[in-house]
Amino acid sequence: MLFRFFLPSGVSRLSSKSSPGQFAGPDSRYPVPDPYFRRLCSQLLCWCAVVFFLLAGSGCTTGLSGSSSQIELPARFSSEGGAPLPDQWWQALGDEVLDDLMDRALTGNLNLKIAWARLNQAQAQARISGAGIFPSLEGQAGLSRSWLHESGRTDENGSYRLALLASYEVDLWGRIRSQRDAALLDATAGQQELQAAALTLSAQVATTWYQLIEQNGQARILEQQIQTNTQLLELIRLKVRTGQAGIADLLQQQQLIQTSRGELARLRSRAQVLGHQLAVLLGLPPDRPVAPGVDSLPALPLLPETGLPAELVQRRPDIRAAWARLQAADQRLSVAAAERFPRLSLSGQLGSEAENIGDLFDNWLATLAGNLIGPIIDGGRRRAEMARTQAVVAEELHSYGQIVLNALTEVEDALVRERQQLLYIEKLERQQLLAEQAIERIRDRYINGGEDYQRVLTAQLSLQGVQRNRLTAQRELYEFRIQLCRALAGSWELEPSASLNRVGLRS
Repeated sequence: MLFRFFLPSGVSRLSSKSSPGQFAGPDSRYPVPDPYFRRLCSQLLCWCAVVFFLLAGSGCTTGLSGSSSQIELPARFSSEGGAPLPDQWWQALGDEVLDDLMDRALTGNLNLKIAWARLNQAQAQARISGAGIFPSLEGQAGLSRSWLHESGRTDENGSYRLALLASYEVDLWGRIRSQRDAALLDATAGQQELQAAALTLSAQVATTWYQLIEQNGQARILEQQIQTNTQLLELIRLKVRTGQAGIADLLQQQQLIQTSRGELARLRSRAQVLGHQLAVLLGLPPDRPVAPGVDSLPALPLLPETGLPAELVQRRPDIRAAWARLQAADQRLSVAAAERFPRLSLSGQLGSEAENIGDLFDNWLATLAGNLIGPIIDGGRRRAEMARTQAVVAEELHSYGQIVLNALTEVEDALVRERQQLLYIEKLERQQLLAEQAIERIRDRYINGGEDYQRVLTAQLSLQGVQRNRLTAQRELYEFRIQLCRALAGSWELEPSASLNRVGLRS
């Protein structure tokens, strides 16, 4: 349905050279009295006011029916901890090498730069969406020339034209503002997603770094075990020469040494792969060395303060991003509701045209028009769009609740894993102590001929397995701590990479 309220085409106020009290159109032979122009303007304003007040009573309001995600938060976590957790959570580990790796990753990681670029896109889109709130004004300039050749004579005609074109949509139902607010909330969600990406990246760097330390430590332990096994091999070789042991014992010990050397090669391969992964996380080629060869895990600091679940919901960037997406969906629901009501737009034009450029402003033309457009029959499209947008809001609401549940679960899982891992490491330390005592006694009895080689081999394999399992358990403990810190951490101020401002295309 189209309603138009406009001034007759060409109605304009004459320049100072026109007769007082008159208006003229493109053809000045048809004068229009001054009161007629005023009457038309008054008529336009009255119609607009009537339409506005008639429709204002049926205005549309949408909103989240309660901001709660219908999730009952627990009063506290199962453990509380005692050490404060800084915004840059890895600083609580006290690892200077890790601090340096984090600084390089946060400035060089390409996935993080992608997140920065997406945030810039969202912010630019928010500015684009907000531009519709303001009137638009455009300038127009034209020059035309024509030549007519007739009867051996050529006539030349030309004209110059300058004009200003203005348009504005009156935001009666808040549609344009809701579009702008939705875009702003999308940008807010993008900013929080950037923080979440940085948090994920920091956890990946820390996990990869400590896995690399573990592989280096495993290689060191295996080299020590090969040295110990080689010493035992010499002892067995001596016993074979003196007839105190069979050749089978010698062959089994040699096989054990070769197995350990094969495992050492695999460990070094995994260490190199982890080094490649760490370099890529820093935005560097995989063959670039990025860290020293550390082979021992530092002591784990105290458990960080977990705070309250309600504080976690306010702090975590992924939860805040989900909340912003939910609010953006609600704003788009307002847009869908406003689409069902009429739109009022105003347009105006002021221009002048003359054959000579010096005569441009001697005469000018002004036009003002108003359009009121409203739906009558659309096949149910707008109602269906309203239903679709309501479903999107419901989806975002449930998604927000699920993200909150996942966050609480991540904290509790990390707490229980670390607690049980400490008990496991304690048992492994006790096993290692008993295995060392057992291998010492069994080896002495074997040297004196009181034990066979199989008891020595069994005790030896048991001790060496416990030694390596203990180091793996310590690395897993660090991973559980990293998971806990990532689950508890909030956001910190990120500095965009300088390369973001130098992106361009080269031919």
